[in-house]
Amino acid sequence: MADMPNRGVKGINISTEMKTSFLDYAMSVIVSRALPDVRDGLKPVHRRILYAMQDLGNTADKPHKKSARIVGDVIGKYHPHGDTAVYDTMVRMAQDFNYRYMLVDGHGNFGSVDGDSAAAMRYTESRMSRIAMELLRDINKDTVDYRDNYDGQEREPVVLPSRYPNLLVNGTTGIAVGMATNIPPHHLGETIDAVLALADNPAITTEELMEIIPGPDFPTGGIVLGLSGIRRAYETGKGSIIVRGKVEIEQQSNGKETILVNELPFQVNKARLIEKIAELVRDKKIDGITHLADESDRTGMRIVIEVRRDANANVLLNNLYKQTALQSSFGINMLALVDGQPKVLALKEMLYHYLEHQKVVIRRRTQYDLKKAEDRAHILEGLRIALDHIDEIIKLIRASKTTDEAKAGLIDRFNLSERQTQAILDMRLQRLTGLERDKIEEEYTELQLLIEELRSILADEEKLVNIIREELLEVKNRFADKRRTEITLGGSEMIEDEDLIPVENSVLTLTHNGYVKRLPANTYRSQRRGGRGIQGMGTNDDDFVEHLLYTSTHDTILFFTSRGRVFRTKGYQVPEFSRTAKGLPIINLLGVEKDEKVTAMIPVEEFEADKYLFFATRNGVVKRTSISDFAHIRSNGLIALTLRGDDELIGVKMTDGNENIAIGTKDGMLIKFHETDIRGMGRIAGGVRGIRLREGDIVIGMDIVHEGDEILVVTEKGFGKRTPEDEYRIQTRGGYGLKTLNVTERNGLLVSMKTVNGTEDLIVITIHGILIRMDINDISVIGRSTQGVRLIRLGEGELVATVAKVEKEEDIDDEDSELVEESSENNEDVSTATDFEESQEDEES
Repeated sequence: MADMPNRGVKGINISTEMKTSFLDYAMSVIVSRALPDVRDGLKPVHRRILYAMQDLGNTADKPHKKSARIVGDVIGKYHPHGDTAVYDTMVRMAQDFNYRYMLVDGHGNFGSVDGDSAAAMRYTESRMSRIAMELLRDINKDTVDYRDNYDGQEREPVVLPSRYPNLLVNGTTGIAVGMATNIPPHHLGETIDAVLALADNPAITTEELMEIIPGPDFPTGGIVLGLSGIRRAYETGKGSIIVRGKVEIEQQSNGKETILVNELPFQVNKARLIEKIAELVRDKKIDGITHLADESDRTGMRIVIEVRRDANANVLLNNLYKQTALQSSFGINMLALVDGQPKVLALKEMLYHYLEHQKVVIRRRTQYDLKKAEDRAHILEGLRIALDHIDEIIKLIRASKTTDEAKAGLIDRFNLSERQTQAILDMRLQRLTGLERDKIEEEYTELQLLIEELRSILADEEKLVNIIREELLEVKNRFADKRRTEITLGGSEMIEDEDLIPVENSVLTLTHNGYVKRLPANTYRSQRRGGRGIQGMGTNDDDFVEHLLYTSTHDTILFFTSRGRVFRTKGYQVPEFSRTAKGLPIINLLGVEKDEKVTAMIPVEEFEADKYLFFATRNGVVKRTSISDFAHIRSNGLIALTLRGDDELIGVKMTDGNENIAIGTKDGMLIKFHETDIRGMGRIAGGVRGIRLREGDIVIGMDIVHEGDEILVVTEKGFGKRTPEDEYRIQTRGGYGLKTLNVTERNGLLVSMKTVNGTEDLIVITIHGILIRMDINDISVIGRSTQGVRLIRLGEGELVATVAKVEKEEDIDDEDSELVEESSENNEDVSTATDFEESQEDEES
């Protein structure tokens, strides 16, 4: 084989060949398949389908023909590609949810907005729509260029006359090699008006054009949010807009709300949208939907979403906008072929190229009509001569031996052209009558006027534009309909949930077993100290309210867990329940794990860098970190504090960086120190010792102390007291602290330590969910080493679980049947106990 000559083998550089071949392929895709022409807005396959339908006589005024026949003609004559690709294109041209003005009028199943495919081409029938005929009007008058088809046996148009701006009206989408186009559809009437405005004022600005075309007009309607994205796209050719479905919220007679979806964003699959909503409800990512149904029919779209009675329909709808295609982004990239080259076009440029195309079309049509009129006038001039000399002509013809001799004689005698001579020889004898002669004269006169008019059109640009104006307005009057898509004047930024709900004070409660709920703050009304209280939450026998937070529906709530992690949510995102309802499991709201408990809830209005979060753990470790470190928290939480061993986070407070901190323990000890004793640390730091604990003791509370405050302590058996903060001197962090309560068998161990200033109400909750609200001022102010006074009368086996201070509420009428008040006879003070080893307890570490 080595000796065989390399006959016909040519050596090439493979790198060069790959570059050349790929470039040829890329240009073929760009020019011949994927991108539309700026003049008629059609890709080659669309243009060939319409031309083949006209060639078949498959026009809007004729009966439908089998789609398979049309597809066969297209691929056999013009488009050498697969029949499926051609039929799929034709199907889209017949879908009212894909095309703003359909180009194909289809009979049969042509698919649906649910993504259902069309029936096979052998079952469906098609013909051109009436507006599609405007794309091909005057195509037989030499208005456009033609070229050979793929095998050279047919001729096809390079572009269609396109008597309306189809590129903008119906839009297009396509992916070429290294580039893509995505042009939204627009309203026919508005687009035509914009073309005419540009013709009248070539210096018109994009801002002025947007007064005529405010934005896209999608076949499926919807709402476009804001004008900034549209303006950017119209000015530069690229931009992005936000499109929402059109929705109504109905109030039912039973008090429940229903969300009705009547329109979807462009190119959104209805069935997939409904599946997505159902999936979000199933995965508990959206809460509050009780029923979901598709009630759409041939008269219109209708998706029904029933909202739970206690849920806010506006907030639920906003979540649907965020998490589903009910709100979608439409990226505009107005790329089209200009003189065979791909170019990104601004709105004014697209209108300009279309207008220039129409000038060419009208000019070429006028030239065609002029040539035809001149040719006819030339023939009529010969016939007039013949009629004037009919006897001589008849004599000359009768004397001629052959037709050629007669032709030559007529040309020489009367100075006629060959065409005129042939017309005379072909003339019937009936034309010799007087009536026929009058008709020839009348036709000749009319032709002279027409020729003069056509020549004036070609010589006058203004007349040319006036014809374009008249014909575009005719199309507008025949086909323009009502705008479907609404353009809002507001910004296109995402609407946040708090924009949809009022600012209200609320109480968040979290039980020992992890049930959370939100209630209006006025649910709990003031009672006198020592009252029996009201049922604040329905709980199981082994559950009780452990945390209670007074906040606003618009605050960000930070949830800190026993494992030192932090989660965040908005106040309104915590579901609102009735006063006696159990609530929602916290694991359905946050990503906490089963062995993890929420130990602190902090409301935050803004994440300011000069604000701090101060942490305290059960084993007396403290830390402070800038709150700005918690501005961005993932859905699965962040580490807020690194814990050592079996330690747990028990409290978190927000400070301004210059506060005094008090920490109280179960055995009645308290330490007060300045927070600057602890340097600022990073989010995952472990902290330092805040208080030294004796064996068996643990931290039960931590709070901020201001000058003039009082230290409030409450025991597990319902005793409590207030003590002025100045009775506790400032110490250095890490000491044992001072005695704050004389713990005895009667009053029990401490369960809560807080600072108050007399302007608050106090809410005390028992382990069985009994709750009492009282004025702080009803609690006695007594010394550090005392047992306190009774705050709440407890039943057998009942203990205080937690305590919360809330904003003071005005006293109300005591006639509320839910408030069961007890006599103040049980509100006795307990005498001051003797100090027990006070000197030892006051010792600093």
